[in-house]
Amino acid sequence: MNSRQLLKIGVPQYCLKTAKTAIQTAVANEKKSGAGKVRGKELKERIQKVVAHPEEFLEDEAFRQLALELIDDNREEVFEPIEYQIWGQAGIDDGALSQMDLACHVPSARGGALMPDAHIGYGLPIGGVLALEDAVIPYAVGVDIACRMKLSVLDIPVDSLDKKKHQFVDALNRGTVFGVGKAHEKRQRHSVMDEDWTVSKVTREKKDKAWKQLGSSGSGNHFVEFGVVTFTEDDEELGLTAGEYVALMSHSGSRGVGASVCSTYSSIAQSRLHKRHHKLGRLAWLEMDSEAGQEYWAAMNLMGEYAAANHAVIHENVSEILGSKVISGVENHHNFAWKETHDGKDVYVHRKGATPAAAGELGVIPGSMADPAFVVRGKGNAASLNSASHGAGRCMSRRKGKEKYTWNAVRNDLAKRGITVISAGADEVPGVYKNIMEVMAEQQDLVEIVARFNPKIVKMCGDGSRAED
Repeated sequence: MNSRQLLKIGVPQYCLKTAKTAIQTAVANEKKSGAGKVRGKELKERIQKVVAHPEEFLEDEAFRQLALELIDDNREEVFEPIEYQIWGQAGIDDGALSQMDLACHVPSARGGALMPDAHIGYGLPIGGVLALEDAVIPYAVGVDIACRMKLSVLDIPVDSLDKKKHQFVDALNRGTVFGVGKAHEKRQRHSVMDEDWTVSKVTREKKDKAWKQLGSSGSGNHFVEFGVVTFTEDDEELGLTAGEYVALMSHSGSRGVGASVCSTYSSIAQSRLHKRHHKLGRLAWLEMDSEAGQEYWAAMNLMGEYAAANHAVIHENVSEILGSKVISGVENHHNFAWKETHDGKDVYVHRKGATPAAAGELGVIPGSMADPAFVVRGKGNAASLNSASHGAGRCMSRRKGKEKYTWNAVRNDLAKRGITVISAGADEVPGVYKNIMEVMAEQQDLVEIVARFNPKIVKMCGDGSRAED
């Protein structure tokens, strides 16, 4: 019997070698005893019984070792979970808290934190930060690997947003595309496509798809928008004096290829998860000294470069159509893992919907299509593993948002407030998000506000595509 057949009848991935040895021994013993060749059907039934009731095969010469492994696998592992600090607990749903509590039971967990924008996700909650020793969790990074923010300050007069609104709308419409599987009609160019895409089978096979989707924005909470960014003080690092500027801001990640990387390696991780850890589910991990762990790490980092390239292409396209130049900017990942040193120990810090906020580190934290975003500088709070929120965070599910809000009514209301929304859906209206001002107030010890961005012209996916965020 081959590995695929054994997996199909319930043999765990990590018991395959032992199972194959048991089969060879059983066949040899049958032949030696003169009983004749054992049939495949009989072997299949016997193995299924071993998997179901391993304790009954402890005296069986051929299947004893497999039985011992399976019995050991079924034992509950009891140990103390790590502790973690929560920011803004009053506004965090019970589901997110339960997910974070569970994540703290991962055996290699060495540190954790929960940001004020936290809400329920898959595996690690959105807004969850988790540090692991010698391991990485695909679902703690997320489906949309390296989802990120980019803000570019442009050399355009602020009053042109009103006087030449149609030009800004045109630039957003032509500069990128939205929707699941959507791609530019003309293939875009960026040096990221010259990188080594053979680091894993999935990146090699999906390279052409990645090239087609280069410079696209996806669906869900992904957006590209123009607004006014205000600096109350001069910022030497950014090279900007106090005042108001037109800025272009985008939010998206690694598109379809990133989702394929997550799906592929999370499946591998879950297939290797011992039964004693079955409650961890999507928190299944890959050891960093394993081949799969190294492949995922290389693929994840490639997706980081690819996501950054997507934003670079979008900003280049939009600013070129508009006839403007970028004079400064800020960008950052979330949905990623970084190898860092905390408490003197090298760990892999997963920030799923959390912004890196080491001392002096710049980042962008958005609100909603009607609420401000903030350029921030990290304070390097060790308790948060140098992290902050990645946005306002949802307070309502997509389904409830669609049930409660009518998109056209919301868009008309926003227009009266001076905000033009080219396209979006009812599941992304301001009402489905937490109050960004309250979220920022909850994390004053994590970041300092450098500038405030007020949205004016917004484009999101409006074709009803499933969310990719």
